[in-house]
Amino acid sequence: MLTLSQVTKRYPTGDRALTDIDLTLPRGQVMALIGPSGAGKSTLIRCVNRLVEPTSGSIRLEDTELTRLSGAALRRARRSMAMIFQEYALVDRLTVMENVLSGRLGYVGFWRSFTRRYPQEDIAEAFRLLDRVGLPHAMDKRADALSGGQRQRVGIARALIQSPRLLLVDEPTASLDPKTSRQIMRLIRELCGERNLAAIINIHDVALAQQFADRIVGLRAGQIVFDGKPGELDADTLTTIYGEEEWDTRVQDDIGESTPPREVPASRLTLASGGAS
Repeated sequence: MLTLSQVTKRYPTGDRALTDIDLTLPRGQVMALIGPSGAGKSTLIRCVNRLVEPTSGSIRLEDTELTRLSGAALRRARRSMAMIFQEYALVDRLTVMENVLSGRLGYVGFWRSFTRRYPQEDIAEAFRLLDRVGLPHAMDKRADALSGGQRQRVGIARALIQSPRLLLVDEPTASLDPKTSRQIMRLIRELCGERNLAAIINIHDVALAQQFADRIVGLRAGQIVFDGKPGELDADTLTTIYGEEEWDTRVQDDIGESTPPREVPASRLTLASGGAS
């Protein structure tokens, strides 16, 4: 579905954020990107939807070569690639419903979007999505009246109303407490399964990546140093990705949480320290 071939991002200073990245992501797969701050995780995601321009290489979404697009063609392609942001990127003065419907801006004309006159089918889908993410009661609330977890759920609904084929998720749990983080990751995982969506999730929490992703890719200094299943991560692999550190093998589930959605080896490792990307 998504294929990156020899993707490199070099800045005018000569510094490389990414070097010769080769990745193939099939439909329906949830892939987690892990690595230390500055490893290139956010840059990789933003190269896919061209918020950052790759210096060289090929990025193909199904039959479309994304690196060759511009103007209206690029805007059309971006409809298929919905983004979920760390800081939610909501418009605080708008209601929850208006923020969700803003995900349809790429499909409706300028005047309809300016006057917020969305087609009835879009409004009906927004109602369905708000119910699915657990916020049917909040549709008339302003975004700035919501908690962090609620704001992220609005961001997820806004992404899904685009009817995307690919989710690009940039640190969705960085501003959330541990319990809410698990709830948000579980929701993203379930929605990808329900809609057969592929997803790339940039995440610092290794334990969450192991629990909710099908595949983990480790980046260090802009290069892939690990690409495998969650159960293949061990202390040596984490040292390769992050450098020398003490790895805590104790994993404690949140009290009151439901059964995890996928089998996770008892030996899974929790990253003892992290930071912002």
